[in-house]
Amino acid sequence: MKTLYVGNLPWSTTEEDLHRAFSQVAEVKSCRVITDKATGRSRGFGFVEVDDADGDRVVEAMNGTMLGGRQIIVNEARPRQPKY
Repeated sequence: MKTLYVGNLPWSTTEEDLHRAFSQVAEVKSCRVITDKATGRSRGFGFVEVDDADGDRVVEAMNGTMLGGRQIIVNEARPRQPKY
């Protein structure tokens, strides 16, 4: 399973929107839009999980495309860095 970071999302983007957009390119295993804990508003980024074999192709196909009027950034997600 490969996790992809999706940035520069419009605030109104839902998980369904993300799933719909990425499922045109590959089978989406899961997706989530990250929200602010205090306000519940989108933080403008999310994550999409696809098969390892599809990861690079999805990044190439989706990076720089338009979603909800904004040009999205797609790349392979890096592991979270611990907070000190």
